[in-house]
Amino acid sequence: MNQLATSLTKGGIDYMNFNIGMRIPPKIGSEGIEKVASWAAEVELDTLDVSRLTPEVIAACEKAGVGIGTVDVAQVGQLFSLDEKRRSDAIDSVKKQMTDIAALGGRVLFMCLVPEDHTLPRKDSFGIWKETFPEIIQHAEQNGLYIAIEGWPGPAPYYPTLGCTPETLRAMFNTIPSKHFGMTYDPSHLVRLGIDYIRVLSEFGERVNHCHGKDTEMLTDDLYECGVLQSTFTEKYLFSEGSWRYTIPGHGEVDWGKVAIRLQQLGYNGPISIELEDHRYWGTLEAEQQGIVKAAQYLRRYVK
Repeated sequence: MNQLATSLTKGGIDYMNFNIGMRIPPKIGSEGIEKVASWAAEVELDTLDVSRLTPEVIAACEKAGVGIGTVDVAQVGQLFSLDEKRRSDAIDSVKKQMTDIAALGGRVLFMCLVPEDHTLPRKDSFGIWKETFPEIIQHAEQNGLYIAIEGWPGPAPYYPTLGCTPETLRAMFNTIPSKHFGMTYDPSHLVRLGIDYIRVLSEFGERVNHCHGKDTEMLTDDLYECGVLQSTFTEKYLFSEGSWRYTIPGHGEVDWGKVAIRLQQLGYNGPISIELEDHRYWGTLEAEQQGIVKAAQYLRRYVK
């Protein structure tokens, strides 16, 4: 697949075919980008989300016939610094990264808006965001880039991430109406927060610039033990805080058939990128590969 293959425009975004990709897990990633891309093609994945976009990454993906999904942006937390100089330096750094990514043909940028100070209230973060992000979005528009923020709530106990709830997404999208500023739709975070993940698509679907393939299982017995709060003692599983655990698609609460239909109705034609966070498929290369394959097999019921 051509790295920048296009088939549809929605709000100005040229997407690749509605397909399945992968955010690269650590053991798979340790094999090196050439082996990662080759294996991804072997198991019929279409795209890779990468932490950095370099000529080497592009060459490996082109050789394997795999496209680029998203590219991570560094120093995002520093954009919310209370130190004006530190914040200004972060803006310059992010804009330079954006320029470099655009020059290499990247299109969609992945960000999670977690302040470097995890105790910073989201209301305060929003005030800083209103000052810093218009300049960043203008730079995105000028370079043909699309930002996709993820709604991971952030680390306990403060959950400081901006854009993890509908009330903050609404305020942000009203402040910056540009479709160059959008979201990574990840229903797993919405499920654990008790938010209607289909309604989020109904309200904010026009701003979906990327999609993660991840699920959440609600743990009934543990919900009785600690409610929606983080457990006081050690969690039973990785990728859990007590009453829920992240899983591969098909092993949790998300109805992916409904999600796929809504995304298609919205005209989304980008990848559903598997983000592997499941304790059963973790810790070894073989386990990670098995988790990715099982997730892709399940998702293909709805997106192919």
